[in-house]
Amino acid sequence: MTTNPVETPGVKTSKLTVVGAGSVGSSIAYASIIRGSARRVALYDINAKKVDAEVKDLAHGTQFTPTSVVEGGADIEVARDSNIIIITAGARQKPGQTRLDLAGVNAGILATMVPQLMEVAPDALLVLVTNPCDVLTVVAQKASGLPASRVFATGTLLDTSRLRWAIGQRANVAQRNVHAIMVGEHGDTEFPIWSSATIGQIPIRQWKGPDGRQLFTDEELASIAERTVHAAYEIIEGKGATNYAIGLAGASLVEVLLGDGRQILPVSSVLDDYRGISGIAMSVPSLVTRNGVEEVYEFPMDAHELRQLKISAEAIRETQKAIGY
Repeated sequence: MTTNPVETPGVKTSKLTVVGAGSVGSSIAYASIIRGSARRVALYDINAKKVDAEVKDLAHGTQFTPTSVVEGGADIEVARDSNIIIITAGARQKPGQTRLDLAGVNAGILATMVPQLMEVAPDALLVLVTNPCDVLTVVAQKASGLPASRVFATGTLLDTSRLRWAIGQRANVAQRNVHAIMVGEHGDTEFPIWSSATIGQIPIRQWKGPDGRQLFTDEELASIAERTVHAAYEIIEGKGATNYAIGLAGASLVEVLLGDGRQILPVSSVLDDYRGISGIAMSVPSLVTRNGVEEVYEFPMDAHELRQLKISAEAIRETQKAIGY
């Protein structure tokens, strides 16, 4: 189904396809439409009734948005000629099913679907949101045959936003003044880089509260890190899914990938001898441009953070090996 298909003849337009019309995929499409992240936004899902309803609901509001073309359906042709494909589709974790079992099921889904997507959109950048996104990035990269720079996951992009929000709330400053990131697995072994975190230009451990005392003690930093790692669990318990924030994060990433900006973001791509780590995907500071992940940086870390990085890498590698990748 296509809605609002009118185009200006001869004008090359940017196209985003979101795979998966569930709460996350629909939220990424919605955020991209209202922000005008891409000229065309397509939504693909094998559930025809669901995806047609989502596309109509999104398209009915395009009078009020910068994005004028919304299309979608259950035919993979809707992804044709996409510049960016964001994959959110996958099986949901069932009662009694382990994360490892879920990883195996979703790896199988991607191994079949990604080559089909490449047939209709061979020049697209692939962005993974489906979990476990680090492991599935490796699966998608192998299935697509694309270089690692063109297949990556949002990784800890949202987790970093959660971290900065918590710090900004504690320090009573605007979030844009907080410079700190989460790295590693998008999961339980992710961690913040406190050794170089700052508020403005002030190292976070030197930030003073109104009473002149150190505000971010080791205990406070540990508490913020723990709350950041477990933030999604709290939201899922309360409303069943996290979708609005990842929708905004995804839309913002699309704007970087389609624009002329060159931003350093904590996204997850397959690494090659990154601090001795190869063959797995995990989030590290990365230069993201129209070409995808152009470069990854060996961010300064203290000895404790380097140990955490290795622990996180091994957690990802164990899951990857267990499902045959």
